[in-house]
Amino acid sequence: MTAAPTDLQETPDPEFPEMPGGPGGLRLDRPEVADGAALWRIARDSAVLDLNSSYSYLLWCRDFAGTSAVARTADGRAVGFVTAYLRPDRPDTLFVWQVAVDADQRGHGLAARLLDALTARVTAEHGVTAVETTITPGNTASERLFTSYARRHGASVEREVLFATGQFPDGPHDPEVLYRIGPVSP
Repeated sequence: MTAAPTDLQETPDPEFPEMPGGPGGLRLDRPEVADGAALWRIARDSAVLDLNSSYSYLLWCRDFAGTSAVARTADGRAVGFVTAYLRPDRPDTLFVWQVAVDADQRGHGLAARLLDALTARVTAEHGVTAVETTITPGNTASERLFTSYARRHGASVEREVLFATGQFPDGPHDPEVLYRIGPVSP
């Protein structure tokens, strides 16, 4: 179920004014190093995402905070995130690494709000014209999130296998399908 517009309390954050609050008074802003453990927990609890080391989430919150976003409750607890980076060889392309939302926050459109707000900010700051991500076949929630994102932004979606099953050295892994979305508009 998607929250009705009247259910979405707008609470601007002065440090991240482009990312108004979400359902239940959530605040959207940039992650901080202190959020690394919470992002790791949210990814682990998703039971869908590849779980990276806790160290990588700490580094992500330090080095890629400018191209990532976190949703917080009124008491500051992280309940959702998007990690992303600008591709070094294509600085106009935002690659979305992971999107995850705590189970008790799902069904309110929070992942879409995080993705929309983050790409609007990064587009304004860096001139992003395309968004990329990879999705494993059968991850219906991610497929819906990114295809609906493309529709909302009037962009096309191209798909191709980026990494085939046999390329993963650590055992069986589904292929990672690259979704290239663009051109995007804020």
